[in-house]
Parts: sequence; structure tokens; C-alpha cells
Amino acid sequence: MERQIPADSGLSEVGEESEVVVRELIEVIETVGSYDGFRKTQRKDCLNLVRRLKLLVPLLEEIEDQLGNPSNVSCSGSGSGSNSLVSLKKALLGAKKLLKNCNYGSKIYLAMESEAVMSRFHAVYDKLNQALDGMPYHELGVSVEGKEQVELMRMQLKRAKRRTDTQDMELAMDMMVVFSKNEDRSADIAIFERLAKKLELHTIADLKAETAAIRKLEKRRGGHNDTMQRILDLLGKFKQIAGIDETVSLDGPISTRTLQRCQSSLIPNEFLCPIALEIMADPVIVATGQTYERESITKWLNSNHRTCPKTGQTLDHLSLAPNFALRNLILQWCEKNNFELPKKDSYASCESYPAELMEEISSLVRDLSSSQPNVRRDAVVKIRMLSKENPENRILIANNRGIPGLVQLLYYPDSKIQEHTVTALLNLSIDETNKRLIAREGAIPAIIEILQNGTDEARENSAAALFSLSMLDENKILIGNFNGIPPLVNLLQNGTIRGKKDAATALFNLSLNQANKSKAIKAGIIPPLLRLLEDKNLGMIDEALSILLLLVSHPEGRNEIGRLSVIETLVEIIRSGTPKNKECAVSVLLELGLNNSSLALAALQFGVYEPLKEITITGTNRAQRKANSLLQHMSKCEHIP
Repeated sequence: MERQIPADSGLSEVGEESEVVVRELIEVIETVGSYDGFRKTQRKDCLNLVRRLKLLVPLLEEIEDQLGNPSNVSCSGSGSGSNSLVSLKKALLGAKKLLKNCNYGSKIYLAMESEAVMSRFHAVYDKLNQALDGMPYHELGVSVEGKEQVELMRMQLKRAKRRTDTQDMELAMDMMVVFSKNEDRSADIAIFERLAKKLELHTIADLKAETAAIRKLEKRRGGHNDTMQRILDLLGKFKQIAGIDETVSLDGPISTRTLQRCQSSLIPNEFLCPIALEIMADPVIVATGQTYERESITKWLNSNHRTCPKTGQTLDHLSLAPNFALRNLILQWCEKNNFELPKKDSYASCESYPAELMEEISSLVRDLSSSQPNVRRDAVVKIRMLSKENPENRILIANNRGIPGLVQLLYYPDSKIQEHTVTALLNLSIDETNKRLIAREGAIPAIIEILQNGTDEARENSAAALFSLSMLDENKILIGNFNGIPPLVNLLQNGTIRGKKDAATALFNLSLNQANKSKAIKAGIIPPLLRLLEDKNLGMIDEALSILLLLVSHPEGRNEIGRLSVIETLVEIIRSGTPKNKECAVSVLLELGLNNSSLALAALQFGVYEPLKEITITGTNRAQRKANSLLQHMSKCEHIP
């Protein structure tokens, strides 16, 4: 029997279109569910969003079944149902675009723009909620269970948007430091190393992928600008740390190195160094059996890596064995193909360089114990300079027992020798292993002593050394237990501008430890932080607010910070500070107000209401969210209309 065609065949067409849309929606969710490389700065939010989107799959499968059933005319012909599905598709495509960016985008850029990215998550939450609001479940043939599943998702989305997100304060401070225009100092490499690990940009594969992501970002943004240059500069620093000697450029002329790499596509793959991707002139074998160009693997090892770049395995030893068999094969291939091996001009001297350097360092370390003050002074000055030059010098000085000799000189009754010594230890502390050695040799109490009584430069570099050492959690505890926080607070209050900055950075790092927060508060850190808030010429308002935001999470911190004078200062910043200042000040005030409603009311008495309303319209994305949360809390406290 021939099937009858309904009078209104448009209903069938709508049903078919809706069925296609539903299938597309399921495919979008499956696609985002397959992403496995979410950037660390957004990973938690991405995984939560994917998990919530997957809650929609049972609903969509149920609708798909209903649409595929010819007897269910009600759902196949629903105009409102079709419109709801189209709206949901737009929302899901927006979510996919965001998740794709967080999966493949530049890690550096996503860290820089973390607040803007968070606002995009909130926009996606809104669009999903709007699309699901008023969904005609009955017309689409959705069961009660399916509807409850969707309502659960909507509740989670609303909760996620209300959540008072806490920044990774350590990451935020590190980003602030590396992008500042202040004078660069060798110890800052420790911050770059920590950032590289936090952003997962410390392996060769990571850095190659990041370079590709930055190239795409520049094309998408329409060319080069200051932001791109800052990203490139930071990427270059990460490559230097990883032992990759390469200038990062997106639009410059093709370098000789680039030409060699293009040519390398003709070279047998086994002849190419896995690090440099160039034909090997001096192949050597490491402990795992992998072969590398000597120059490339030496730079890798001298950057304090103790793993095989290709396999990731820990190296049992650092010896390099020449791979004569492979070298002979390479030479034969070069002769046959009329290919000239790249000249290694520096290699001839490189063979003797370590021996000469070892002899020089060994002699200098012996001179640290000389009975003649001038000999000691000359030795420590030279070690200070050598330790600043490169990673291998720092390793060689430590291997020649230079650290114990330097630690002894911290107690030498000569202020200039102490100054040079603490600066040498600061440079040596860039190396992760040296951080432990310096602490183990008992340097921390002596560094704290110089921080209290040394010259201005010695005090500055002592603070910087404590910051560098405090990157290890065990050293945070040691510095706190050796009473290192009070002199840092004193330097924050009475030091030079550079000294204040060094002290602030060290105190921030130390305050990541809960016990040290209490010590900092008892040492009187709040008054100098407030003075930094009031002195706009120092340009340290963001640093001061960042430390306050750490301390306000501690009960003693809230008691100390929650004074009327502090509330008044925060309100003044909210009223007249820079957009970034306002954002930080609102964050601190929100934390205080949520834990003590009387402080929120005090802020109202100081006139915070109108500035907060203004921030909800004109502030940064994060400031708008914080200001809205604070206004809602104040409304509960005093029923503001």
C-alpha cells in the first residue's frame, strides 16, 4: 500500500531538519569530549564544561529517537522545538570554539588573558542557559528524567557563574614580574623556569607546538604588535632554558638555520639530531642509547635537565659516548650526495673549554679560603661574575664545592665581601639543585643576617636570594622558621625602590605557605603594604594588593586587614585607581565582606556603592563579576534596592 503524504508536508521537513540538528549537536559534544590537551590555566573550567555538556547527550538521544519515529507527529512538527534546537546549536558551537581555543591555543596567550577567557566561559554559560530556558520538553517528547537531567545541568551552570573564582596567585605574580619593564637580573631566570613548568612549556615538543600556536594567533589577530612581541620574548626565554639556541621570529627573513632545516627534509631521518633537527656533525650517545648532536645535548644538560629529550627517561649518568658508526655513515652519505656538513667553529675550543674552566674554578674556590683578604675578595668577585654568565658555570662551581666556601664567607667581617658573596649565591641559586645545596650548607641564617645589617645592594640581593630559595617548599618553611620574614618586612618598609620590590616578591612567595602568612602578619606587613597602596609613584599597588589577597584568606589576616582604615583605602582605590587596581581592590574587599558583613557595611558608609555600580558597567571582566558579587552580598546585608 502506498504511504499517504500528510496534507502539511512542511511538518515532515521541519522534523527532518530538527533530526539533522540533533545529530550535529551530539557530534559537537563528542568532538569536545575528545579534546585531551586543555591548557593548564583553563583545564579545570574546560573539563567542567565538557562534563556538563555530556549531560545533554541523553536528552538529545531521546529527542533523536522521537524524531525518527513517524508516529510522533507532535515532536516532528514543533516549530518552537525546532527553534530551541537551533538556539542550542548556536550555544554549543560557541562552547566548542572556546574549548578548541583552550585545547590548541597559545599557552602563553591564554595565561596572559586568563580573565578575558574566564569571561568567555561565563558568556557560554549564559547562552546555554538561554537556549535551554523554555525548552518545550513535552512537544519534543522528552521524558521527566531527561528534563531533570537538563535542569541539573542548568543549576551547575548557574553555580559555576556565581562561583568566586580564585586566581593562581603564584602564576599571576610571576606573569606580572616577567612582563614588567624593570631592570632584568640574572636571578629572574628562576621565575622563567617556574613559569615554564606551570605553563607546561619545558620540553622540546611543548615549545614546538607553542611556536606553531603563536604563528596561528598572529595571523588571526592580523599582524605583529606589542602583545605578540611580549609573547615571543617569553617564548624565547623558555627555549633558552630548554637548551634550544634559536631566535624566535614569526615574520623575519628566513635564517641560515631555517634553510638548513628545509634542506633537512632530504636527509635520512636517522642522521638528524632530535633536538636541533639538523644533520649531526658530532653524534654522541646518552645513557638511554639515544643519539644527539654533541652541541645540542650539551646545552640541554647544562640547562639542568637530567632526562633524555626524546624518551623523557631519567639519565643514569651524564656521560656522552661518540657514535663513530653513525658518524661514518653520515660522512659517506655527505660525500655521495655532495652535501657539506655544517661547520662547528666553536667546537674545537669547546673540547678544551670545560677543562680550562674547571681549573679556573678550582683555583678560585681554593682562594675563597685564602688568609689574604684581597685574594678572597678577588675570588668571590670572579665567581660572582662566572655564576651570572650561564647554567654550566653554576653547575661547575657547585661541583667544585664552591657553595660551602661561599657560605663561610657570608660570615666574613667585610661588608663588600659579604655583598659579593650573597650575590654569587643568588646567581647560583637559579639552579634547582643548588637551591637545596645552599640551604643544606646553612646559608639561610647568614643571608638573613646580611638582609638585616648589610649594604643596600647586599640587602636587596639577600631578599632576591631568599625569593629564589623559597621556590622550594621546604625552603619556605626554613626561611620562616629562621625568622627571615621580619627583616623582609623591614626592607619592604624602609628599603630602596629596588629593595622594596625584591622584598615584596619574596614575601609573596613565602606567604604561599600558611604558617608564613601568620608570621608576616605578626611582623607588621600590613602597614607597609598600605603605604604602598597610597604611594602611586612606586608603582607597586598591584603587588601590594596581590599579597593582601593572599593574607586575607588567613583568619589572622582578615582580622588585621579588616580595619576601618584599610577598608577606607580600598574604597578609595575602587573609586579612583587604575582598572587593574580597582579589580584587585574589589577582590580583597569581597573576601573581607563575605567573611564579615560589617566590613561590607563599613565600605558602604565610605561611599563604595556608586563606584561599584560604575565598575559593573565599565570595569574589567573580572572586576565586573567581583563587583556584582559584592553588591549582591551588600544587598543581603542592608536590603539595598
